[in-house]
Amino acid sequence: MTLHQILLKYWGYSSFRPLQEEIIQSVLDGKDTLALLPTGGGKSLCFQVPALAREGICIVISPLIALMKDQVDNLKKRGIPAAALHSGMHPDEIDIILGNCRYGNTKLLYISPERLATEKMRESLKQMNVNLLAVDEAHCVSQWGHDFRPPYLQIANIRSMIPGTPVLALTATATPGVVKEIQQKLEFKKENVFQKSFERRNLSYLVFREEDKLKRLVTIISKVKGPGIVYVRNRRQTKEIAEHLRKNKISADFYHAGLDPKTREARQSAWINEENRIIVSTNAFGMGIDKPNVRLVIHIDLPDSLEAYFQEAGRAGRDEKRAYAVMLYETADILDSRHNLHLSFPGLQMIRDVYQALGNFLQLPVGMGKDARFDFDLAEFAGQYNFQPVIVFNCLRFLEKEGFVMLTEGIHHPSKVFIKAGKEELYRFQVEHEAFDHFIKTMLRSYGGVLSGFIIFNEAELGRRAGLSVEKVISNLQYLAKLQLLDYIRQTDKPQIVFIRERLDARDLSISPEHYKDRLKDAEKRLENMISYAEAINKCRSQALLAYFGETCTKRCGTCDVCIERNKISLNEIEFDNIVDLIKPILKTRPCSIAELVNTADPVDEDKVIRTVQWLVDNEKILVDEERKYRWRW
Repeated sequence: MTLHQILLKYWGYSSFRPLQEEIIQSVLDGKDTLALLPTGGGKSLCFQVPALAREGICIVISPLIALMKDQVDNLKKRGIPAAALHSGMHPDEIDIILGNCRYGNTKLLYISPERLATEKMRESLKQMNVNLLAVDEAHCVSQWGHDFRPPYLQIANIRSMIPGTPVLALTATATPGVVKEIQQKLEFKKENVFQKSFERRNLSYLVFREEDKLKRLVTIISKVKGPGIVYVRNRRQTKEIAEHLRKNKISADFYHAGLDPKTREARQSAWINEENRIIVSTNAFGMGIDKPNVRLVIHIDLPDSLEAYFQEAGRAGRDEKRAYAVMLYETADILDSRHNLHLSFPGLQMIRDVYQALGNFLQLPVGMGKDARFDFDLAEFAGQYNFQPVIVFNCLRFLEKEGFVMLTEGIHHPSKVFIKAGKEELYRFQVEHEAFDHFIKTMLRSYGGVLSGFIIFNEAELGRRAGLSVEKVISNLQYLAKLQLLDYIRQTDKPQIVFIRERLDARDLSISPEHYKDRLKDAEKRLENMISYAEAINKCRSQALLAYFGETCTKRCGTCDVCIERNKISLNEIEFDNIVDLIKPILKTRPCSIAELVNTADPVDEDKVIRTVQWLVDNEKILVDEERKYRWRW
């Protein structure tokens, strides 16, 4: 099939979005390729289509389990064989999936970068016909990116195992320096970047300094019709603000990672289906959600970086109709952001103390536990060792970035069973153990494929069919698993701790003080850029964001809060820029009166010069002294 036939057959689209076809053709030509596409720009198709166009399998490296599961589920619904390997899976389940990838027809395998580093995965790769290595969220490879993950640095190590296979790196947020580093760290044979402008002409960026944020929030939501997202910093706020919106007759609900997976899924679904208009959430919400008609994204707290803000704001208006990205802040928020930043960098000794306590809590001996997974209750752990939960969380996140452990959020993993005993062995057991005969026969009748791989099932449903209580079903399955006749994985909704490497003595935890300081310094720089953006009142918001990501030759958007204020002076952009070009050089050399400025700008209309000067004063570009003389501020 041609690329367009694949696109039409599996996705129902008659044409590609801008740059998608060029990116796909680049990897089909065997070229290492970096694709920079804005949020909602269709990155996934750039590796899914070429995976289907060639013999073999595409390996997709992705950092989020929930995102992997969503993409695999969506591909399967389209009739595309795909699989994912993630924490919480039984070793036999992993073996079956890898076997299908080596000898079956699986076209896409999603894995975490941590999984890629395991010996089993590397040995399997050598036996696979890999047609493409796709690296999603590729900014994670950069030590100066906003979401650096050390396991991403190991990706290049496998290239020698799959010689001739091109790499496709994809990201929605990368500064020019990060763009260069991604290609270096992934060992591109030649620099090759496809970048769609990050400009969103339909998205208006608005920033308001506001003391009564809740009142302004209700006003904005009441004026802008359609679905929206309100981002806040902590879980407590999500509930409080959702309740406040409901009191003001706005249908809203809240969402955060601390809710159980079923509740999160139900609330996400209710918002997508517009049973609730507004979802109030921490930054746990939005990744991988494809809802094109979001009209409004409001940040009621300052994000930690412009990268995070740009990605979250970009969830509005993907249908290319008018949408709004609004930020509400007050002076106290800036102080809080700086305080929270330093909370997120606990001292090195505290990090070691939490790591030591974690090993004791999980009863994991030193030198053991590589790839081990444990259900983990952060609140219980913090209470037992008298730690502040926020400090524990930040210590674990730092240990994760250093490649020691990984903390996964609670995701619903349904119960699974696989009868791995051969038919003869199973029959012999049934003859010798009559009490289990009916139970095993019920399983075989109820679940096709249970002899060839893991199947999802429900203990209560199996109990009804077998005439047994749920407790007896679980007991039977655990007994049969102990005899190694089957593998049984009980459902779980709990977060998990995964040890990326064996447990170390806390004294041997190698965290370089210099590396720690560099990380802190870089995080401070990103936050200060965020604060500068919020406080700026003299540069178009769209231009400021685009310049941060390396796009400097752009025009004013005309619809952000800064542009709206400038538009009030009733000059077009050419007239305004012409007057500024005439008066700026003289104001940078000496103070001038308004009469001198009018003469300097002659023959431009005097009224237009005065309005331009007044706008520059109001927006703090020009300062006025006691003698009413004007001078350029910088």
